[in-house]
Amino acid sequence: MSGRKKPLVVITRKLPDQVETRMRELFDARLNLDDRPMGSEELVAAVREAAVLVPTITDRIDAALIEQAGPNLKLIANFGNGVDHIDVAAAAKKGLTVTNTPNVLTEDTADMTVALMLAVPRRLAEGANVLKGEGKWPGWSPTWMLGHRIWGKRLGIVGMGRIGTAVARRAKAFGLSIHYHNRHHVAPAIEDELEATYWESLDQMLARMDIISVNCPSTPATFHLLSARRLALMQPTAFIVNTARGDIIDEDALIKLLEQGKIAGAGLDVFQHEPAVSPKLVRLAAKGKVVLLPHMGSATIEGRIDMGEKVIINIRAFFDGHRPPDRVLPNRV
Repeated sequence: MSGRKKPLVVITRKLPDQVETRMRELFDARLNLDDRPMGSEELVAAVREAAVLVPTITDRIDAALIEQAGPNLKLIANFGNGVDHIDVAAAAKKGLTVTNTPNVLTEDTADMTVALMLAVPRRLAEGANVLKGEGKWPGWSPTWMLGHRIWGKRLGIVGMGRIGTAVARRAKAFGLSIHYHNRHHVAPAIEDELEATYWESLDQMLARMDIISVNCPSTPATFHLLSARRLALMQPTAFIVNTARGDIIDEDALIKLLEQGKIAGAGLDVFQHEPAVSPKLVRLAAKGKVVLLPHMGSATIEGRIDMGEKVIINIRAFFDGHRPPDRVLPNRV
């Protein structure tokens, strides 16, 4: 881009300082220093003026917004892997390129998934809460705060992509038996390495597992994939963990089953209507039935910097006349 006018890049949320500084060096970057989510009018103004929009999961980039894009807008360089908040088909119809930041958050999200798999059965949040406030702890007792071991249990992974596979590798080291449901078998070498059992029927897998981990992407096909009917198939001693997207699980149905004791517990890092969290889930957390986290699965400094570097590479490649390495096409969403 040397010798040419720098493209106006509008960034909708605050990014790590290292990333923002590099963007200012390379582009005419408009930062969001307050880290306040943009309102609809601000987003409209941004797409009418910018050459590049850098949104995040908190921005809804729908067809109506895309239709109002000005002639300068050429690229939507998403800061994140998931693009379910972007109407990629509408962008393509408008002649806009969409990119994302894949292969960055796999290990961080897998770490958090396993953390929740441990936290819920072993009652870690409940134990930590005992020492909050006045720190009144009666002392060790053979029968106090008993949880369940995960060693020797069966883990059912819904969505054996990059993150699901990373979760499986960690879980195997913890002594869990690996099962998975996917559209297709994973590569034979991976299946052999993990000693994994493939279930073509999600229903059959759900009915037999001790822990379910949701790791599939959010698409129209996976909306409420874990429906009320399917959740009811789980054993009353089973736990469910979701670090993917909230709308993959029918949250109301999950709450009802947890309240009735028909599912033993849940670890949730994502919610169907986030940032709003159901008061019923909060009450269940207070009772020790669930562990709730505020979408922290990918929240590492290293991961955020890696994401920013991918955004920069995609923008530079595009304006240098090359195909961005992380272009997202409608038929891949």
